[in-house]
This record gives sequence, C-alpha cells and structure tokens, in this order.
Amino acid sequence: MGGVSEGSGDDGGIIRRRGCACSKNDFLPEQSFRSWGNYVNALKETPMRLKNRVLNRSMDNTELHEVKARSEHEMKKTLNWWDLMWFGIGAVIGAGIFVLTGLEAREHAGPAVVLSYVVSGVSAMLAVFCYTEFAVEIPVAGGSFAYLRVEMGDFVAFIAAGNILLEYVIGGAAVARSWTSYFATLCNHQPDDFRIIAHSLPEDYGHLDPIAVGVASIIAVLAVLSTKGSSRFNYIASIFHIAVILFIIIAGLTKADTKNYRDFTPYGTRGIFKASAVLFFAYVGFDAVSTMAEETKNPARDIPIGLVGSMVITTVCYCLLAITLTLMQPYKQINEDAPFSVAFEAVGWNWAKYIVAAGALKGMTTVLLVGAVGQARYLTHIARTHMMPPWLAHVNSRTGTPINATIVMMSATGIIAFFTKLGILSNLLSIATLFIFMMVAVALLVRRYYVSGETTVANRNKLIGCVVLILGSSIATAAYWGLSEKGWIGYVITVPIWFSGTAGLCIFVPQARNPKLWGVPLVPWLPSVSIFINIFLLGSIDGASFGRFAVWTVVLLVYYFLFGLHASYDTAMEFKEATKDGNGWKKIEEGAVSSQSATTGVNNGNHGTN
Repeated sequence: MGGVSEGSGDDGGIIRRRGCACSKNDFLPEQSFRSWGNYVNALKETPMRLKNRVLNRSMDNTELHEVKARSEHEMKKTLNWWDLMWFGIGAVIGAGIFVLTGLEAREHAGPAVVLSYVVSGVSAMLAVFCYTEFAVEIPVAGGSFAYLRVEMGDFVAFIAAGNILLEYVIGGAAVARSWTSYFATLCNHQPDDFRIIAHSLPEDYGHLDPIAVGVASIIAVLAVLSTKGSSRFNYIASIFHIAVILFIIIAGLTKADTKNYRDFTPYGTRGIFKASAVLFFAYVGFDAVSTMAEETKNPARDIPIGLVGSMVITTVCYCLLAITLTLMQPYKQINEDAPFSVAFEAVGWNWAKYIVAAGALKGMTTVLLVGAVGQARYLTHIARTHMMPPWLAHVNSRTGTPINATIVMMSATGIIAFFTKLGILSNLLSIATLFIFMMVAVALLVRRYYVSGETTVANRNKLIGCVVLILGSSIATAAYWGLSEKGWIGYVITVPIWFSGTAGLCIFVPQARNPKLWGVPLVPWLPSVSIFINIFLLGSIDGASFGRFAVWTVVLLVYYFLFGLHASYDTAMEFKEATKDGNGWKKIEEGAVSSQSATTGVNNGNHGTN
C-alpha cells in the first residue's frame, strides 16, 4: 500500500487511501506527474520550487502527526530501554571490530589502533548525545532525516537522506561480505573459496559473494515479520555475542606478549587518525536505534538510556578487544580477513578460533538485522514526504512493519554485497556517516538558538556567523591535516577561530529554546566539538573515496531535481490546501501557524521558517 497521499485521485487535493497496487499512482501520484505537459511545466518552475523547498522547514508536530499518518497504519509501540540498549549493541558490534581492526592495525596504526578506537568512540558518543535530544522530542521513524527537515529544510534533509541510505546499504553490504569471511574460517577455508571469481570484472568488484546475498535475504524476512520479535532475537544473540567477546579478552590476554607493544605507534599520529576515520565504520549503526523512537513506549526515558548505555558498553569492548589482539600478535602478522580467529590459531589454540568465528557470525547477524530494521524506517519516513515514491511508506497492518521499504533496501544491500570488496565499502561508508553526524550537530545548534518569530534578525545573523566560523575553521583544519604532512602553523590559526566561533555563540547569542524533556549538556560546546571531530576525521580519508562520494552526490541531485523536488513540493502545496480550514495546521510548511495553534506552537518550540 502506498500509504496516504495528497491529491492522488481525480478529486484534486482530497486525501484518499490507496490499495496495495503497483500502479503509476503508487509511485508518482503527484500533480506534476499526471501528464507530460504537467511534468514539463514543473521542470520550468524548478528554480521557484527549489527556493521554496530550501527556505521552508517542517515542524515537530507535522512530523509527529501528519507525516506519520501517511503510512495509514501505525508502527506498534513495543520497545523499552532494554530493547533499545541491546539493539544498539547488536547494531554496532560486528564487522568493524572483527575485520577492520586487523586491517587498520596492520596497515595504518599498529598497536596504537586502540587509540584510534578511542578517538572514533569519542566522536560517536558526541553524535549520540546530539541524536538523543532530537529522538526524544521528535520520536518518529525518520531519524536524522526528520531532524534535519525540521531544522534545516527539505533540500538539506534530502541530501542527508541520500547519504543515510548509502550508509545503510554499504554498511549492510560490508557486514554481509564479512559474514562470508568468518563463515569460511569456521569451515577451515579461505573466504574466496566461497566466492565466484569473475576475471572479466575489475579486481575490486570481481569477487562475487552469493553467501552474502543469501544472508541478506534471510535477514530481510526476519525484519519484516516483527519488530519485537527482531528485538528478542537480537538481545538473545547479543548476550551470546558479549559472552564470546569476554572469552576473547580473557583467553587472549593469557597469551599476551608485551614485546608486541615495543613499537606502539609505528605509523605516528597521522596513522592513528587515518585508522580512526576508517574505524568509525565500527560505530555506525547506533543511529538506527533513533529510528525506533516511533516504536518506543517512553521515548523521554528509554532513548537516552538505550543509546548512551549501548555506546558506553560498545566503546569499552572495542578498546579491550583491540588491546587483546595487538598483544597476541605482532601487528605485521595480524590477518586482515579474520584477525581474531587467526590470532588464536597462531598462539596454538586452534579450537578457540571456532568459538571466535561463531561469535563473530552472531555479531554480524545482529548488525545486519538492526540495520535492516533501521534503514527501512528511514526510507519509510522519507517516502512519507514523497521525496521517494510513497509506495515505500506502507506499514503493514498485521505486522506493523514497513515491508516494502525493507525489501527494497535489503535487495540493494544484497546487490552491492555480491560485487564489492570490503575496503572500498568501509571508506565510503565512513564519509557518509561522518557527514550525517556533522549535519545533525549543526541542526542541534540551529534548534537551540533559532526559533521563527522569536529570534531577532540580529541574533539570527550572529548565529549564522558563528556557525560559519565553526564549519569553516573545522574544514580548514581537516584540509591542512590532509595536505600538510608535518606542518603545525595552520592549526595555530584554525583552532583559535573554531574556539572563537563557539565562544561567540555561547556568549553573544541567547538560546531561543530549552529542551522539553531531555537536553544535550554543554551546548554549544558539545555539538561544536562533534562538528570539529567529524570534519577532521573526514580529512583522513583517501581521495578516491571522496571521488565515489561525489559521484553519489551527483546522482542524488539529478534524482532530486527530476523527481523528488516536484513530488515533495506538490505534496506540501496540496497539504496546505487540504488544511486551510483553520484546524491548526495552516501553512505549516511555510512556517506560519494558525491563530488556533499559535500559542501552542510557541510554547512547544515548534517552528517553520520566516
């Protein structure tokens, strides 16, 4: 079912329900696509429509009620903080620690890979705090897409949305391929023994992985059956997974050799940060937990506990595992595909590698499952706004899950996993994730310091100036780091500028909004540090990955200007017409509120644009 669409029938702007068909109206029901003439006229209006979508922001209540209603059926509220914490653990502890640790320790960081995990963990924890405030106050399935739509408008939200989808598809594909690697270890084989080598394809895309496709298909079935069922499977598997991690740490440290730490930083500080940028992949997935806010019984209590608790446990586990691995083997001897299993084999504990491989498989299975649940909810909320076909917004009445979105996203994951090597996937994934986390931190600053109709023009301009200083100095620092091997003078200039921008925001711009239920501490310093670290880590990623990222961004823009822009514009205009009777939703997309809801909107901090 395509959900609820505005103006999808012959009666103009009347909202009606559509059945579970796959006709044109399920994908392009908007006025601009009803005929070629309409579409040509829409393309001619692209500049005007783009300006409208760039300058208009949604409101909290719009996302919480009207947009959510376009799925027709509601998702079931079955989750509590315990479920969310285990979802967070299950979402994060997987391929990153069990595969990338070996690769980065060997190639970029050496034993200091533990410091790389600390840096990535600090960055991820700062992002967790930023996400938490939004998830508590806007508990919808859209996650960061919904947050950015409320604070920074449709256009910025769509660019972020495209990267969110890229993050999940690539992340799932990377984990699915890693699943094959550890399965091969469990069977005493090399990973390529289970892959089809296509010599006619480029080396990075010619190791075809049918097992990864099969695993992705099974996960898709589990994800569509039940969110609560997925949660139960996840925390049972995660408990087993934590037990295996404890075994690795305790048993591995009995085989520790401190001689392996004599050359602790063989690649220097630059190697630590380069590894950290890639190892950020090991922390992605926790944002999937924020998409489950719509299915959480008590978001104000459960989300902070679930998100922060899972991130603390994960970071501690990662650091201990990294220490254990690099103490067991010299960093140059660490295996890139299945480092922990091979490490136990190297110290003479052949039997232990099977326990490690089984634990890794369990961990990667839960990562895939939570990823499948999260990515489908992102796509569902994006489709509710009609930036993607509304057919994808359907929530099944029986299971309470977004079946269409789940199948589409896992199909894309399976296709990418079939062809693409892990190294390419991990770098590209880190770019998309760091970009999104940076945008959410910027959105939090906007949320705290700008409210339409209340913030003065002078304070708005101060806010813009300070944010520009924070972003500009962060980008300059990252660029200087990437281009200058040994220089330090640039940091003497860029870091004080960043500090001045943050201090200026703290001193000269009054906060326009206080969080209603739960708020990020140390604003603006915490989100500003998050922006700085995320952008700095981006400067440590290789240029080829940025080239692939640029190609994806171009694809997003082409789609947006040809389809997404016109569909979302029509939906907003039809919604405005459908609610012009003064029921409290008039011109919400334009940033105005009716007299009936003006007081409520101000008091609750809901806003649109000037």
